[in-house]
Amino acid sequence: MPEPKRQLNIAMIGSGFIARAHSNAFHQVNHFFDVPFSLGTKVVCARDGEKLEAFARQWEWQETALDWQSVVTRSDIDIVDIAVPNALHAPIALAAAKAGKIIFAEKPLAASVEEGTKMAEAVRDLPNLVWFNYRRVPAIALAKQWIEEGRVGQIYHYRAYYFNQSGADPAKGQTWRYHRSEAGSGAIGDLLSHLLDTARYLNGEIRDLSALTKTFVPGRDVDDAVLVMAHFRNGSVGSFEASRFGVGRRNGNGFKIYGSKGSLAFDLEEMNRLQFFDATDPAALQAARNVLVTGPDHPYSSNFWKPGHLIGYEHTFIATLGDFLTALARKETFHPNFQDAQDTQKILAAVESSAASGEWAKL
Repeated sequence: MPEPKRQLNIAMIGSGFIARAHSNAFHQVNHFFDVPFSLGTKVVCARDGEKLEAFARQWEWQETALDWQSVVTRSDIDIVDIAVPNALHAPIALAAAKAGKIIFAEKPLAASVEEGTKMAEAVRDLPNLVWFNYRRVPAIALAKQWIEEGRVGQIYHYRAYYFNQSGADPAKGQTWRYHRSEAGSGAIGDLLSHLLDTARYLNGEIRDLSALTKTFVPGRDVDDAVLVMAHFRNGSVGSFEASRFGVGRRNGNGFKIYGSKGSLAFDLEEMNRLQFFDATDPAALQAARNVLVTGPDHPYSSNFWKPGHLIGYEHTFIATLGDFLTALARKETFHPNFQDAQDTQKILAAVESSAASGEWAKL
């Protein structure tokens, strides 16, 4: 008989779009990953009681609550998952850390470097996770593997972009993501944070940067678009562009990497594919390969479906959670964690500083 799994009860704060992705992962992870834990969706907390009850029914949460302070310290809660506007991340995380909970948080880690510093310090001795889920896209994980194997050689250029068209929708401007008091920033925290985490994962740390921002809507107090030039510590140069006014792109998150032995390209709107150019092939055979990253022998192909069967956005959250629970069982440190996200938070602050001053910012 298999040993019984240890029950971990979750309190999730938030019931919006991203809370749906988290809830799905909580229910699905044991179907795809062999981990010694069983997750209980114990209580979900949000401010709108009517919407909260409907959310709890759909996503099978046992209880609801309107006050997060009443749930994060409960003795029957093991994990606190933070899926609310950025300005609330710090008070919830600090209270949960004081209670000794396992803590998950959405990106960006906080609304400021100061808050992020306190959060990272508070969870230093606690298991923690930040939902930079794109690291677990199989094609991105394969790019990481091939870079480490030397298939791209010395990296010269790292180019990343993230475009959606949400900023052009007047209705979206009334939501929390477009108010500095709740979000901390605009496209910088919402979109650029993902690009920077992926870049650090694939290409290492940034040495310095120069940035500009643009707000297209009069009176809006957050950035709508941001452009960054950067030097990486490995000697490569980088460019980043993120905008909520990328009309025609729904979720265009991608990168292109050029090295001495080849190049790699990825776009989330074709998330099951990775383009690879091998410059070591004979000249007559050199051409870009459009690799379908669904197996065999690809990252996470043994966890999900048979080769040729596509996966989606939701699987990146399942894989993130599966890897976290595997690390928890082995008493290993999981990445990306609060400290990783705080390091990215410092880069976001440098971007804002450079854009305001017009000068290069050193990291």
